[in-house]
Amino acid sequence: MSLFKKQKKTFDNLPTHIAIIMDGNGRWAKKRSLPRSAGHAAGSKTFKSIARYANKIGLKYLTVYAFSTENWKRPKEEVDNIMNILRDYLLDTDSFKNENIMLRFIGDLTVLDEDIKELIKKAEKDSSEATGLRVNIALNYGGRDEIVHAVRRIVESGIKPEKITEDTISENLYTHDIPDPDFIIRPSGEYRLSNYLIWQSAYAEYWFSDILWPDFKPKHLDMAIEDYNNRNRRYGGI
Repeated sequence: MSLFKKQKKTFDNLPTHIAIIMDGNGRWAKKRSLPRSAGHAAGSKTFKSIARYANKIGLKYLTVYAFSTENWKRPKEEVDNIMNILRDYLLDTDSFKNENIMLRFIGDLTVLDEDIKELIKKAEKDSSEATGLRVNIALNYGGRDEIVHAVRRIVESGIKPEKITEDTISENLYTHDIPDPDFIIRPSGEYRLSNYLIWQSAYAEYWFSDILWPDFKPKHLDMAIEDYNNRNRRYGGI
């Protein structure tokens, strides 16, 4: 039984925005003597399960790290496999639309294959009227690259240096229309951000776990949120 069913107090402090680093697919496959592609496929299923569960419990925003700007360094076969999994997912986004989930993609999408870009446009358009959970999929995303992109936009707009504020930068990020994450979850036993939402995470809470992403279940999200509920966020105050 879910911790939410056992302890209603969990709902009293549900984060507005949770960001997840979906890590551990390759290690999950290796432990089972499977190809890395099997790990990525399993991770995709986990993402769908967690997104649906997050919508069910009333979360407003979920941002997931799907493919980083550094991931292009991986073997071409693995990258191609990840992109094919993405294609399959994009062809099956009607289920999310029917569940009132909005889909958005953040990152530098210009370098993606044309068919993927068209599928992304369709997925975003088809889910644009959804009023439930908003899922942001970070694709070809890097935190530093995002800041560089924002600075270029600011310079191109002609804003005088003395007029640039933190808000100016935030308004030019990929996430300009959503609140910063309250809570960042990283499974797989790693303890770093890996260039993920580095501007937006300035005051986020973190939750790390040894669980590999394909093994991450709704009960683990319950555990993380319960932990979040027991923290006191002071934002530099007392």
